[in-house]
Amino acid sequence: MFPLLKSYPVRNGGVFIITMKENKNKIIQGDCLEEMKKMEENSIDLTVTSPPYDNLRDYNGYDFDFEGIAKELYRVTKQGGVVVWVVGDATIKGSETGTSFKQALFFKECGFNLHDTMIWQKDTFTAVGALNVRYAPVFEYMFIFSKGKPKTFNPIKDRRNITAGLKQHGTIRKHDNTTVKMSTHGNIVREFGQRHNVWKMPGEKRRNISSHPAMFPEKLAEDHILSWSNEGDTILDPMSGSGTTLKMAKKNNRNYIGIEISQEYVNIIKQRLL
Repeated sequence: MFPLLKSYPVRNGGVFIITMKENKNKIIQGDCLEEMKKMEENSIDLTVTSPPYDNLRDYNGYDFDFEGIAKELYRVTKQGGVVVWVVGDATIKGSETGTSFKQALFFKECGFNLHDTMIWQKDTFTAVGALNVRYAPVFEYMFIFSKGKPKTFNPIKDRRNITAGLKQHGTIRKHDNTTVKMSTHGNIVREFGQRHNVWKMPGEKRRNISSHPAMFPEKLAEDHILSWSNEGDTILDPMSGSGTTLKMAKKNNRNYIGIEISQEYVNIIKQRLL
């Protein structure tokens, strides 16, 4: 529950909405759908989360109401805010479920734009799967949903250009089939260019039996936070797991709100935020 700080609860649709400016830097133990219903609308700048999908992982027996969560995410996200949804698909009876795509389409039905479909390529030598019938699965989707046009984009520029130091050249073909010089024609290629939308980074190893079974890398969470938010913004993770998003938000001078149904994982989060 959020503490009541110089504010009053307002009844809206049978739910008390806490209207205040100080509902930040909190870890809430509870069901994320019910807890988000208590949050003020248009209050979140960025959500970075990875939901349990297709029962691939053991989440202490908890499940979640995807459609309800998607609708609440739209309500609490500010205009221009972004939701980063990291998800994959299980393979059942020889067929991938396609759950990730179904979820992406439902987010669009809620009003979000599908701003980008990004790929997290896991830099790993331990890929598993039915390797005798298909190639090893080594990636997850990172869907970038925006409420209108994103208000913030701070592109990461760490892609080394093999043509650094040379002059740019080339043409662009127009609709009438004529060509014109590129607007950057003649510019010197810089050493580093803007990152593409496939991010290659190692998965997070499970440290011990009590740690979260599906931790994503700190760098993955951090790079999304840096890309889609600014200092002082409020970052939400409604399914916080081990608290990676919250830890990276705190590190980079963002406010955070974390919701996690498991008390065991809440205890892990508190230790990581010390």
